Amino acid sequence: MPRKTIQMEKRIDYLGILDADGKLDAKLDPDLPKELLLKLHRAMVLGRRFDERLLNLQRQGRIGTFAPISGQEASQLGAVATLRDDDWMVPSFRETAAEIWRGRSLESVILAYGGFNEAATLDPEDAPPTLPVAVPVGSQMLHAVGIAWAMRYRREDRVVLTFFGDGATSEGDFHEAMNFAGVFQSPVVFLCQNNQWAISVPRSKQTRARTLAQKALAYGMPGIQVDGNDVLAVVAAVAEAVERARAGDGPTLVECVTYRMMMHTTADDPKRYRSDEEVEGWRAKDPIKRFEAYLVKRKLLTKPGIAKIEEEIQGQIQQAVEGAEKRMASLGDPLEMFAHAYAELPPHLEAQREELAAELRDSREGGGR
Repeated sequence: MPRKTIQMEKRIDYLGILDADGKLDAKLDPDLPKELLLKLHRAMVLGRRFDERLLNLQRQGRIGTFAPISGQEASQLGAVATLRDDDWMVPSFRETAAEIWRGRSLESVILAYGGFNEAATLDPEDAPPTLPVAVPVGSQMLHAVGIAWAMRYRREDRVVLTFFGDGATSEGDFHEAMNFAGVFQSPVVFLCQNNQWAISVPRSKQTRARTLAQKALAYGMPGIQVDGNDVLAVVAAVAEAVERARAGDGPTLVECVTYRMMMHTTADDPKRYRSDEEVEGWRAKDPIKRFEAYLVKRKLLTKPGIAKIEEEIQGQIQQAVEGAEKRMASLGDPLEMFAHAYAELPPHLEAQREELAAELRDSREGGGR
């Protein structure tokens, strides 16, 4: 029996507004207010510099492991900037900049990465609704859809934005969440930060699909691929998706094509699985540099103005570090972590407890850090 060739229809649009040099496609300009443009720029710079400082703190042993965000500032902030304060944000574990935009303090982030659950008490009670980070890959998407469906059931005029990476699209949770959201038309926006690597697994080994955005088609929802290093394109695409969800027209999948410039987490060594040439190629597409170039061309920023912002941000970060470490010094004894897991501590944990106790004694006798 002769075989019939099936031609697959390509229905996924790609959106880019600012090129790598900050040149604007005027036909696609979302025409954002000056105040929002400048707020986005400052938030992107803060996200990058805070990320760099956190890495220094981790390497000095002053906080634990964390997932750097450098390179993904536009994907996070362009998306979260489209939400109202009463909308929900459901992060994965790499949305620090978006969490800060939503009101989380720098001190809270430092304290959490230092291992203190008291971090949750530092943020205002009236902060926009945001779930805690979700380390299991993909699980948060199910929570996002559940929240969105509940709001639709209650006829509330609110939406949910959930973040995840390209690796999460290989998890069953992703497909279950997408299917449920499509069937029940939940007001949720799925924001995939396609940063090319799921730890050491490249995008090419995640799926044979030409785009990740086209996975939306199987679940009966719109999908769009966006230049994730172009903050204007992210704002435009996600704003449309949020508007659609708020109007009762269901979910959208937005794929932001971006790049993780640093390691997956600080427990990872990316040099073992990707080349310096690849990283440098993406460095030329840096989201902050292109946005600054655009703002300078529009005379909304000057080079001295950028330098002043950088100085202010460094001061803000330093103040947060000092405040967080002062709080850490007054909090509980780290050895308490061993006290409540077992009635009788196993030998290997007893050895770890003694090792930590010795380190703490040495630290105190040496005058601290």
